[in-house]
Amino acid sequence: ASSHFARASRHPPPPPPTSRRAKMASKASGLKMRHMGGDIDSKESAKATKEYGEYFAEEDDSKRTGNYADVVNKYYDLATSFYEYGWGESFHFAHRYKWETLRESIIRHEHYLASKLNVGPGKKVLDVGCGVGGPLREIAAFTGASITGLNNNQHQVQRGREMNKATGRHDTCDFVKADFMNIPGPDASYDAVYQIEATCHAPDQVACYSEIFRVLKPGGVFASYEWCLTDEYDPDNAEHRKIRQEILLGNGLPTARYTSEVLDNMRKAGFEVTEEVDLVKSADVTWYEPIDPYRVWVPWRDFWSFKTTLWGRAITHYLVWVLEAVGIAPKGSMDVSSFLKRGADGLVAGGKAGIYTVMYFTVAKKPLEK
Repeated sequence: ASSHFARASRHPPPPPPTSRRAKMASKASGLKMRHMGGDIDSKESAKATKEYGEYFAEEDDSKRTGNYADVVNKYYDLATSFYEYGWGESFHFAHRYKWETLRESIIRHEHYLASKLNVGPGKKVLDVGCGVGGPLREIAAFTGASITGLNNNQHQVQRGREMNKATGRHDTCDFVKADFMNIPGPDASYDAVYQIEATCHAPDQVACYSEIFRVLKPGGVFASYEWCLTDEYDPDNAEHRKIRQEILLGNGLPTARYTSEVLDNMRKAGFEVTEEVDLVKSADVTWYEPIDPYRVWVPWRDFWSFKTTLWGRAITHYLVWVLEAVGIAPKGSMDVSSFLKRGADGLVAGGKAGIYTVMYFTVAKKPLEK
Protein backbone atom coordinates (compact mmCIF):
# COMPACT_ATOMS: atom_id res chain seq x y z
CA ALA A 1 0.00 0.00 0.00
CA SER A 2 2.86 2.37 0.79
CA SER A 3 4.46 1.87 -2.62
CA HIS A 4 1.10 2.46 -4.28
CA PHE A 5 0.80 5.74 -2.39
CA ALA A 6 4.24 6.83 -3.55
CA ARG A 7 3.40 6.12 -7.19
CA ALA A 8 0.04 7.87 -6.99
CA SER A 9 1.49 10.84 -5.17
CA ARG A 10 4.25 11.48 -7.72
CA HIS A 11 1.70 11.57 -10.52
CA PRO A 12 -1.37 13.31 -9.05
CA PRO A 13 -4.22 14.59 -11.23
CA PRO A 14 -3.62 18.07 -12.69
CA PRO A 15 -3.93 20.84 -10.09
CA PRO A 16 -6.48 23.66 -10.43
CA PRO A 17 -5.44 26.75 -12.43
CA THR A 18 -2.81 28.83 -10.64
CA SER A 19 -5.10 31.74 -9.78
CA ARG A 20 -7.72 29.51 -8.22
CA ARG A 21 -5.14 27.33 -6.50
CA ALA A 22 -3.52 30.39 -4.94
CA LYS A 23 -6.84 31.25 -3.35
CA MET A 24 -7.40 27.73 -2.06
CA ALA A 25 -3.94 27.00 -0.67
CA SER A 26 -3.54 27.03 3.09
CA LYS A 27 -2.02 30.32 4.14
CA ALA A 28 -0.68 31.23 7.55
CA SER A 29 -1.39 34.72 8.79
CA GLY A 30 -0.84 37.02 11.73
CA LEU A 31 -2.29 36.32 15.16
CA LYS A 32 -5.81 37.76 15.05
CA MET A 33 -6.57 39.47 18.35
CA ARG A 34 -10.31 39.74 17.78
CA HIS A 35 -10.60 35.98 17.32
CA MET A 36 -8.59 34.94 20.38
CA GLY A 37 -10.82 33.01 22.76
CA GLY A 38 -13.32 32.18 20.02
CA ASP A 39 -16.92 32.54 21.20
CA ILE A 40 -15.93 32.55 24.88
CA ASP A 41 -16.67 35.88 26.58
CA SER A 42 -13.38 37.66 27.26
CA LYS A 43 -14.32 37.92 30.94
CA GLU A 44 -14.75 34.14 31.10
CA SER A 45 -11.67 33.10 29.09
CA ALA A 46 -9.37 32.59 32.09
CA LYS A 47 -12.01 30.42 33.78
CA ALA A 48 -12.56 28.40 30.58
CA THR A 49 -8.83 27.84 30.22
CA LYS A 50 -8.57 26.64 33.82
CA GLU A 51 -11.54 24.29 33.39
CA TYR A 52 -10.05 22.91 30.20
CA GLY A 53 -6.75 22.14 31.93
CA GLU A 54 -8.56 20.37 34.78
CA TYR A 55 -9.93 17.80 32.34
CA PHE A 56 -6.35 16.57 31.85
CA ALA A 57 -5.20 16.58 35.46
CA GLU A 58 -5.49 12.78 35.55
CA GLU A 59 -4.64 10.01 33.09
CA ASP A 60 -8.11 8.45 33.40
CA ASP A 61 -9.96 9.22 30.15
CA SER A 62 -13.49 8.79 31.52
CA LYS A 63 -13.95 12.41 32.64
CA ARG A 64 -12.94 13.65 29.19
CA THR A 65 -14.97 11.14 27.18
CA GLY A 66 -18.00 11.86 29.36
CA ASN A 67 -17.68 15.58 28.67
CA TYR A 68 -16.12 15.41 25.21
CA ALA A 69 -18.29 18.15 23.66
CA ASP A 70 -17.21 20.65 26.32
CA VAL A 71 -13.57 19.52 26.10
CA VAL A 72 -13.45 19.89 22.33
CA ASN A 73 -15.45 23.13 22.16
CA LYS A 74 -13.34 24.81 24.82
CA TYR A 75 -10.20 23.64 23.05
CA TYR A 76 -11.13 25.04 19.65
CA ASP A 77 -12.52 28.28 21.05
CA LEU A 78 -9.21 28.82 22.81
CA ALA A 79 -6.84 27.42 20.18
CA THR A 80 -8.25 28.30 16.73
CA SER A 81 -6.57 31.69 16.42
CA PHE A 82 -3.23 30.06 17.25
CA TYR A 83 -3.90 27.33 14.67
CA GLU A 84 -4.62 29.90 11.96
CA TYR A 85 -1.48 31.78 12.92
CA GLY A 86 0.73 28.70 12.74
CA TRP A 87 -0.95 26.50 10.12
CA GLY A 88 -3.15 28.67 7.94
CA GLU A 89 -6.57 27.33 6.96
CA SER A 90 -5.76 23.59 6.92
CA PHE A 91 -5.16 22.28 10.42
CA HIS A 92 -3.44 19.01 9.60
CA PHE A 93 -0.11 17.30 8.97
CA ALA A 94 0.88 15.88 5.59
CA HIS A 95 2.85 13.14 3.87
CA ARG A 96 5.86 15.01 2.53
CA TYR A 97 8.66 14.46 0.03
CA LYS A 98 12.03 16.14 0.46
CA TRP A 99 11.45 18.36 -2.57
CA GLU A 100 8.17 19.78 -1.21
CA THR A 101 7.45 22.74 1.03
CA LEU A 102 4.99 22.13 3.85
CA ARG A 103 2.24 24.03 2.01
CA GLU A 104 2.76 21.98 -1.14
CA SER A 105 2.59 18.74 0.84
CA ILE A 106 -0.61 19.83 2.59
CA ILE A 107 -2.30 20.45 -0.77
CA ARG A 108 -1.10 17.11 -2.17
CA HIS A 109 -2.26 15.35 1.01
CA GLU A 110 -5.76 16.74 0.45
CA HIS A 111 -5.73 15.93 -3.26
CA TYR A 112 -4.65 12.34 -2.57
CA LEU A 113 -7.60 11.81 -0.22
CA ALA A 114 -9.93 13.52 -2.72
CA SER A 115 -8.77 11.16 -5.47
CA LYS A 116 -10.15 8.23 -3.46
CA LEU A 117 -13.68 9.67 -3.12
CA ASN A 118 -14.82 9.05 -6.70
CA VAL A 119 -16.72 12.33 -6.88
CA GLY A 120 -17.08 15.20 -9.32
CA PRO A 121 -19.50 18.01 -10.22
CA GLY A 122 -23.02 17.39 -8.95
CA LYS A 123 -21.91 15.09 -6.12
CA LYS A 124 -22.49 15.84 -2.43
CA VAL A 125 -19.64 15.28 0.02
CA LEU A 126 -19.48 15.61 3.82
CA ASP A 127 -16.33 16.79 5.62
CA VAL A 128 -16.62 15.52 9.20
CA GLY A 129 -14.91 17.83 11.71
CA CYS A 130 -13.95 20.37 9.07
CA GLY A 131 -12.14 23.05 11.10
CA VAL A 132 -12.35 26.41 9.33
CA GLY A 133 -12.69 24.66 5.98
CA GLY A 134 -9.28 24.82 4.33
CA PRO A 135 -9.45 21.22 3.07
CA LEU A 136 -13.07 21.41 1.93
CA ARG A 137 -12.40 24.52 -0.15
CA GLU A 138 -9.35 22.87 -1.72
CA ILE A 139 -11.16 19.59 -2.38
CA ALA A 140 -14.23 21.39 -3.78
CA ALA A 141 -12.00 23.29 -6.21
CA PHE A 142 -10.10 20.10 -7.09
CA THR A 143 -13.11 17.82 -7.69
CA GLY A 144 -15.97 20.19 -8.54
CA ALA A 145 -18.14 18.51 -5.89
CA SER A 146 -20.32 20.39 -3.39
CA ILE A 147 -18.97 19.95 0.12
CA THR A 148 -20.67 20.47 3.47
CA GLY A 149 -18.43 20.94 6.48
CA LEU A 150 -19.70 19.50 9.78
CA ASN A 151 -18.38 21.21 12.89
CA ASN A 152 -19.70 21.48 16.45
CA ASN A 153 -17.74 24.66 17.22
CA GLN A 154 -19.67 27.82 16.34
CA HIS A 155 -16.56 29.99 16.19
CA GLN A 156 -14.93 27.78 13.56
CA VAL A 157 -18.18 27.59 11.58
CA GLN A 158 -18.36 31.38 11.46
CA ARG A 159 -14.69 31.70 10.49
CA GLY A 160 -15.21 29.11 7.75
CA ARG A 161 -18.17 30.98 6.29
CA GLU A 162 -16.14 34.19 6.26
CA MET A 163 -13.34 32.42 4.39
CA ASN A 164 -15.77 30.84 1.93
CA LYS A 165 -16.99 34.30 0.93
CA ALA A 166 -13.45 35.69 0.79
CA THR A 167 -12.35 32.90 -1.58
CA GLY A 168 -15.57 32.74 -3.62
CA ARG A 169 -16.32 29.18 -2.53
CA HIS A 170 -19.68 29.93 -0.86
CA ASP A 171 -21.50 28.62 -3.95
CA THR A 172 -20.26 25.03 -3.57
CA CYS A 173 -19.15 24.93 0.09
CA ASP A 174 -21.21 25.31 3.23
CA PHE A 175 -21.11 24.49 6.92
CA VAL A 176 -23.50 22.99 9.41
CA LYS A 177 -23.01 23.28 13.16
CA ALA A 178 -23.61 19.82 14.57
CA ASP A 179 -22.06 17.00 16.55
CA PHE A 180 -20.56 14.16 14.51
CA MET A 181 -22.08 11.78 17.06
CA ASN A 182 -25.51 12.89 15.81
CA ILE A 183 -25.23 14.02 12.18
CA PRO A 184 -28.33 15.89 10.96
CA GLY A 185 -30.06 14.71 7.81
CA PRO A 186 -31.66 11.54 6.45
CA ASP A 187 -29.94 8.24 5.72
CA ALA A 188 -27.90 7.98 2.51
CA SER A 189 -27.55 11.75 2.09
CA TYR A 190 -23.98 11.95 0.76
CA ASP A 191 -22.10 10.43 -2.16
CA ALA A 192 -18.87 10.42 -0.16
CA VAL A 193 -17.59 11.33 3.31
CA TYR A 194 -14.11 12.10 4.58
CA GLN A 195 -12.42 13.20 7.77
CA ILE A 196 -8.94 14.61 8.31
CA GLU A 197 -7.58 14.23 11.86
CA ALA A 198 -11.01 14.93 13.39
CA THR A 199 -12.69 11.75 14.62
CA CYS A 200 -9.85 11.25 17.09
CA HIS A 201 -12.01 13.63 19.18
CA ALA A 202 -14.89 11.13 19.28
CA PRO A 203 -15.70 9.66 22.71
CA ASP A 204 -17.10 6.49 21.09
CA GLN A 205 -15.52 5.83 17.72
CA VAL A 206 -17.86 3.00 16.69
CA ALA A 207 -20.87 5.26 17.28
CA CYS A 208 -19.19 8.07 15.32
CA TYR A 209 -18.34 5.81 12.38
CA SER A 210 -21.87 4.38 12.50
CA GLU A 211 -23.31 7.87 12.00
CA ILE A 212 -21.01 8.40 9.03
CA PHE A 213 -22.09 5.01 7.68
CA ARG A 214 -25.75 6.01 8.06
CA VAL A 215 -25.55 9.24 6.03
CA LEU A 216 -23.35 7.73 3.30
CA LYS A 217 -25.05 6.33 0.20
CA PRO A 218 -24.62 2.59 -0.50
CA GLY A 219 -21.47 2.13 -2.57
CA GLY A 220 -20.10 5.45 -1.31
CA VAL A 221 -16.55 5.95 0.00
CA PHE A 222 -15.39 7.10 3.43
CA ALA A 223 -11.73 8.21 3.38
CA SER A 224 -9.91 9.05 6.59
CA TYR A 225 -6.64 10.31 8.06
CA GLU A 226 -6.67 9.24 11.73
CA TRP A 227 -4.48 10.01 14.75
CA CYS A 228 -3.47 6.80 16.53
CA LEU A 229 -1.17 5.08 18.94
CA THR A 230 1.09 2.59 17.16
CA ASP A 231 1.91 -0.93 18.30
CA GLU A 232 5.12 0.50 19.78
CA TYR A 233 3.14 2.26 22.53
CA ASP A 234 3.55 0.50 25.87
CA PRO A 235 0.93 1.44 28.50
CA ASP A 236 3.29 0.16 31.22
CA ASN A 237 6.01 2.62 30.14
CA ALA A 238 5.74 5.80 32.25
CA GLU A 239 7.42 7.95 29.58
CA HIS A 240 5.01 6.68 26.93
CA ARG A 241 2.04 7.50 29.18
CA LYS A 242 3.42 11.00 29.80
CA ILE A 243 3.77 11.62 26.06
CA ARG A 244 0.22 10.36 25.49
CA GLN A 245 -1.13 12.72 28.15
CA GLU A 246 0.71 15.73 26.68
CA ILE A 247 -0.73 14.92 23.24
CA LEU A 248 -4.26 14.72 24.66
CA LEU A 249 -3.90 18.01 26.57
CA GLY A 250 -2.35 19.97 23.74
CA ASN A 251 -4.83 18.79 21.11
CA GLY A 252 -8.19 18.57 22.87
CA LEU A 253 -8.42 14.77 22.69
CA PRO A 254 -10.56 12.81 25.15
CA THR A 255 -8.63 9.57 24.54
CA ALA A 256 -6.23 7.79 22.17
CA ARG A 257 -6.65 4.53 20.22
CA TYR A 258 -4.36 2.03 18.50
CA THR A 259 -4.44 1.70 14.70
CA SER A 260 -5.82 -1.82 15.14
CA GLU A 261 -8.72 -0.43 17.21
CA VAL A 262 -9.55 2.12 14.50
CA LEU A 263 -9.62 -0.59 11.85
CA ASP A 264 -11.80 -2.82 14.02
CA ASN A 265 -14.16 0.08 14.84
CA MET A 266 -14.72 0.82 11.14
CA ARG A 267 -15.68 -2.78 10.50
CA LYS A 268 -17.98 -2.83 13.53
CA ALA A 269 -19.77 0.21 12.05
CA GLY A 270 -20.46 -1.79 8.87
CA PHE A 271 -17.71 -0.57 6.52
CA GLU A 272 -15.72 -2.69 4.10
CA VAL A 273 -12.16 -1.41 4.43
CA THR A 274 -10.44 -1.50 1.02
CA GLU A 275 -7.19 0.30 1.91
CA GLU A 276 -5.31 0.90 5.14
CA VAL A 277 -1.75 2.09 5.69
CA ASP A 278 0.27 4.23 8.07
CA LEU A 279 1.60 6.82 5.63
CA VAL A 280 4.31 8.12 7.96
CA LYS A 281 6.35 5.08 6.93
CA SER A 282 6.69 6.18 3.29
CA ALA A 283 7.39 9.90 3.75
CA ASP A 284 10.80 11.46 3.10
CA VAL A 285 10.27 14.10 5.78
CA THR A 286 9.05 13.13 9.25
CA TRP A 287 5.45 14.16 9.94
CA TYR A 288 6.44 16.05 13.11
CA GLU A 289 9.21 18.07 11.41
CA PRO A 290 7.04 21.21 11.01
CA ILE A 291 6.56 21.47 14.80
CA ASP A 292 10.00 20.28 15.94
CA PRO A 293 11.56 23.46 17.40
CA TYR A 294 15.08 22.04 17.02
CA ARG A 295 14.86 21.27 13.32
CA VAL A 296 17.11 22.99 10.79
CA TRP A 297 15.11 25.92 9.42
CA VAL A 298 15.81 26.90 5.81
CA PRO A 299 14.24 30.35 5.26
CA TRP A 300 14.49 30.42 1.46
CA ARG A 301 12.77 27.03 1.34
CA ASP A 302 9.91 27.51 3.80
CA PHE A 303 10.00 30.98 5.34
CA TRP A 304 6.50 30.88 6.87
CA SER A 305 7.41 27.93 9.15
CA PHE A 306 9.72 30.16 11.25
CA LYS A 307 6.80 30.54 13.69
CA THR A 308 7.25 26.94 14.87
CA THR A 309 11.03 27.05 15.30
CA LEU A 310 12.50 27.46 18.80
CA TRP A 311 12.94 31.21 18.29
CA GLY A 312 9.59 31.61 16.57
CA ARG A 313 7.75 29.83 19.37
CA ALA A 314 9.53 31.93 22.00
CA ILE A 315 8.68 35.18 20.20
CA THR A 316 5.03 34.18 19.87
CA HIS A 317 4.83 33.08 23.52
CA TYR A 318 6.23 36.33 24.88
CA LEU A 319 4.18 38.41 22.44
CA VAL A 320 1.08 36.74 23.85
CA TRP A 321 2.34 37.45 27.38
CA VAL A 322 2.68 41.17 26.57
CA LEU A 323 -0.70 41.33 24.84
CA GLU A 324 -2.42 39.64 27.78
CA ALA A 325 -0.61 41.86 30.29
CA VAL A 326 -1.79 45.06 28.58
CA GLY A 327 -5.35 43.74 28.16
CA ILE A 328 -5.38 43.25 24.38
CA ALA A 329 -5.39 39.44 24.46
CA PRO A 330 -7.99 37.79 26.74
CA LYS A 331 -6.96 36.42 30.13
CA GLY A 332 -5.72 32.85 29.90
CA SER A 333 -4.07 33.33 26.50
CA MET A 334 -0.64 32.58 27.96
CA ASP A 335 -1.97 29.33 29.40
CA VAL A 336 -3.38 28.40 25.99
CA SER A 337 -0.01 29.11 24.39
CA SER A 338 1.63 26.93 27.05
CA PHE A 339 -0.58 23.89 26.60
CA LEU A 340 -0.26 24.13 22.82
CA LYS A 341 3.53 24.06 23.21
CA ARG A 342 3.23 21.04 25.51
CA GLY A 343 1.01 19.33 22.95
CA ALA A 344 3.47 20.03 20.15
CA ASP A 345 6.37 18.72 22.24
CA GLY A 346 4.33 15.61 23.04
CA LEU A 347 3.65 14.99 19.34
CA VAL A 348 7.33 15.40 18.48
CA ALA A 349 8.32 13.03 21.28
CA GLY A 350 5.64 10.55 20.21
CA GLY A 351 6.80 10.71 16.61
CA LYS A 352 10.46 10.27 17.48
CA ALA A 353 9.65 7.31 19.76
CA GLY A 354 7.48 5.79 17.02
CA ILE A 355 4.51 5.44 19.38
CA TYR A 356 2.16 7.89 17.65
CA THR A 357 1.01 8.52 14.09
CA VAL A 358 -1.18 11.25 12.61
CA MET A 359 -1.51 9.57 9.20
CA TYR A 360 -3.26 6.26 9.57
CA PHE A 361 -5.00 6.34 6.20
CA THR A 362 -8.06 4.23 5.43
CA VAL A 363 -10.47 3.98 2.52
CA ALA A 364 -13.74 2.21 3.26
CA LYS A 365 -16.98 1.56 1.39
CA LYS A 366 -20.58 1.22 2.45
CA PRO A 367 -21.74 -2.05 0.88
CA LEU A 368 -24.40 -1.91 -1.82
CA GLU A 369 -27.82 -2.92 -0.64
CA LYS A 370 -28.80 -6.45 -1.62
